[in-house]
Amino acid sequence: MSDEEGTNRIYRAIADTTRRRIIDELALRDRQSLFEICARMISKHGIYLSRQAFSRHLSVLEDVGIIEVEWQGTTKLHSLNKAPLAGLANGWLSRFEEQ
Repeated sequence: MSDEEGTNRIYRAIADTTRRRIIDELALRDRQSLFEICARMISKHGIYLSRQAFSRHLSVLEDVGIIEVEWQGTTKLHSLNKAPLAGLANGWLSRFEEQ
């Protein structure tokens, strides 16, 4: 996959409001389970989705490298990987910074 294709995949992933909210929550606190993320999304953002829907959103973010996972026993913990997002800021978006 080319760099441009990878960048396009990241932009598509973060185009969704729910995914951006998930990123915001993981920026505040890493190593959250699906249950914790669901609870925070409901209580803080009023986003009521099924666990399966949240799981699909997490998978999209994981596929583009924005989320990293680790297993603690039978629980999958999700953490934010800021590198792909920093890459956007240092790449195409940097052309539009005021000098």
